Amino acid sequence: MKAKVKVTLKHGVLDPQGKAIEGALGHLGFSGVEQVRQGKYFEIEIAETDKAKAKEAVKAMCEKLIANTVIENYEIELA
Repeated sequence: MKAKVKVTLKHGVLDPQGKAIEGALGHLGFSGVEQVRQGKYFEIEIAETDKAKAKEAVKAMCEKLIANTVIENYEIELA
C-alpha cells in the first residue's frame, strides 16, 4: 500500500522559505502573489493490506519522525 503524506507549517508559524520564494516570484515578474507557504511531501510504500493498520502505522511515523507536530500539520492519503 502507498501512503502519501503532506506536511505543512501550522497557521501562524513563520515561514522564511515561503517568504523568500514569494519575494523571488515578484522579482521574476509574477505579480499578484500574495502569500507562499512551503511544505514537504512524502510517498511511503508499506507492506500492509489493512487500510486502518496502514494508516495507524503511517500516523505513528509522522508523530515520531516525519512531522514536527509542535509547528507542523500533516495529512495522510492511502492509495
